[in-house]
Amino acid sequence: MSLLVELTGPVAFVTLNRPEIHNAFNGTLVDELKSTFTQLGEDSAVRVVVLGGAGKSFCAGADLDWMRGSLNAGEEENLQNAMHMASMYETIDSCPKPVLARIQGAAIGGGCGLAAVCDVVIAGPKARFALSEVRLGMAPAVISPYVVRKIGKSHARHLFLTGERIDATRAYQIGLVHAVAANDLELDAFVIETTERLLKGGPNAQAECKTLGRFADDYNDGGATTAAVIARLRVSEEGQEGMRAFLEKRPANWLGNNEE
Repeated sequence: MSLLVELTGPVAFVTLNRPEIHNAFNGTLVDELKSTFTQLGEDSAVRVVVLGGAGKSFCAGADLDWMRGSLNAGEEENLQNAMHMASMYETIDSCPKPVLARIQGAAIGGGCGLAAVCDVVIAGPKARFALSEVRLGMAPAVISPYVVRKIGKSHARHLFLTGERIDATRAYQIGLVHAVAANDLELDAFVIETTERLLKGGPNAQAECKTLGRFADDYNDGGATTAAVIARLRVSEEGQEGMRAFLEKRPANWLGNNEE
């Protein structure tokens, strides 16, 4: 299978499983990612999704056979393929659950795009990132909105134009990565620690937070949209429970009985 999904309690571990070709994309993997994130987003038992890659790399972009196929395709077929890819990224980006990326190696081209649509990105010391499409006479067009939103226009223009490969430390400095581990053991520890923090948030509130993170810059209505969000949350069952739990100094009901 191109994609592995393992459920551990409320956490879904989604693993790109084409290690022999560095987890490069083909049509099947794109289909599986889209359908998997659609299903996980609708599953109330899933609270957090961890996206990773099997083997040495996270994702090296498009696989060579898939690229060869585009050489013989017309513009309309290439348009449909690109729209298919765009739909997959949008599905991950809009998933109402927190999505954490565990990146242990290369995240190139479309793999870098995957990092851009994840909410939290944790990288190992050997992680490498590049938007190298320009060196093939292409552009990172489909992933560009997500990359620009993640790292800003200045860094995006630099990396789009040069195709430069950057390490995890540089990716952290520009905001593509949120934490850099010193080794694989620390990488896994960071993933576990961050997942535990994410599980403390109210699930409906997290879905609203994701929407705010994606679109708040576009709200130009004098605060009407954001005010409606907080008003809706305050009167919701989850919001009422969260505020009461805080005031009564007890765990909220979504935390279970073992949280302090």
